[in-house]
Amino acid sequence: MSVELNHTIVHAKNNRESAEFLADILGLEVGPEWGPFVPVATSNGVTLDFASAGSGPITAQHYAFLVSEAEFDAAFERIRKAGIDYFADPMMESVGKINHNHGGRGVYFLDPAGHGMEILTRA
Repeated sequence: MSVELNHTIVHAKNNRESAEFLADILGLEVGPEWGPFVPVATSNGVTLDFASAGSGPITAQHYAFLVSEAEFDAAFERIRKAGIDYFADPMMESVGKINHNHGGRGVYFLDPAGHGMEILTRA
């Protein structure tokens, strides 16, 4: 068997809020709560298990999602309609812009816990 990423735990201030935020942007479903986790599964079988971190600080992480052109359009429209700030770069300096790296499109935004989220059409 080849090695595959199966799941990762994503710390959040509120696990349900963060899971629903990401699922809504990406057009995915929130799975049933399992213990302390609220899962969001991607089409390649990787699950992001959102876990509430309690009152402690959350170390921001980066999560990138490779999407089709149509999925990018839909997700980007949801980002814009929700009034979420977005950026063309991971340093989040190019406000209100997308990038065209590798001949595709990409955009960065923050989730409710402060994690850097990215959607891109070319890796």
